[in-house]
Amino acid sequence: MADQSSKAKLLSVKEKYGREIRVFETMPPSSSTEELPNAGEEPDGFYEFTAEDYYRVLATKKDDKYLKTRKLREAEEAARRSKITKVSVRVRFPDNHTLEATFHPSETMQTLVDLLTKVVAQPELPFYIYTTPPKKQIKDLTQDFYSAGFVPGAIVYFSYDLPEGESVGSVSYLNEDVMSLKGLEIVSEEEESTLAVAEPETAPSLPAPTPVVKETKPTDKKAIKPKWLKM
Repeated sequence: MADQSSKAKLLSVKEKYGREIRVFETMPPSSSTEELPNAGEEPDGFYEFTAEDYYRVLATKKDDKYLKTRKLREAEEAARRSKITKVSVRVRFPDNHTLEATFHPSETMQTLVDLLTKVVAQPELPFYIYTTPPKKQIKDLTQDFYSAGFVPGAIVYFSYDLPEGESVGSVSYLNEDVMSLKGLEIVSEEEESTLAVAEPETAPSLPAPTPVVKETKPTDKKAIKPKWLKM
């Protein structure tokens, strides 16, 4: 019953917001983890870009330029893009909750902003999303997920755009309807059909019946001598 209730809730939210949504809580990194020394850290000289490295990279670029035409590069890019049908975007909120939603690579950043406007608890407040590190606010909302490098998935961060000194209080960032999805798992249609359709049990094969061979009994009739035969 619990599985059926979770499934119904997920389907209801999917119909309401137009896409699959998942909510879970992420724990902030502990200070003890951050203070651990990097035992395997390389020396600074390891990352120096030498003249030999420069000429090697330059030679590689020249080879690529002459070996591949523009049309060939565009065709390869189009082939790679056509193979990707889904992008998973996770939005992390300051209260350590994460919203995960799926998009098509050709959809734009505006679709993500539109979704957040529907799911946040205070949609009347201005907000923005950004990536890190380094912190970079996403301003071009016409850019699609593929061009933005969000394939196959990405993590963005949510923040209210409020004047300095103002806060949103202790209210949850996501509305109650979306928060009710916390901890519920999404089961794709393909996985569901695989689980629902069980292979029919086949009856154990019986050995083929042994063919019955009828025994031919010898006849007891006496041999009759023809009349024309004279001894």
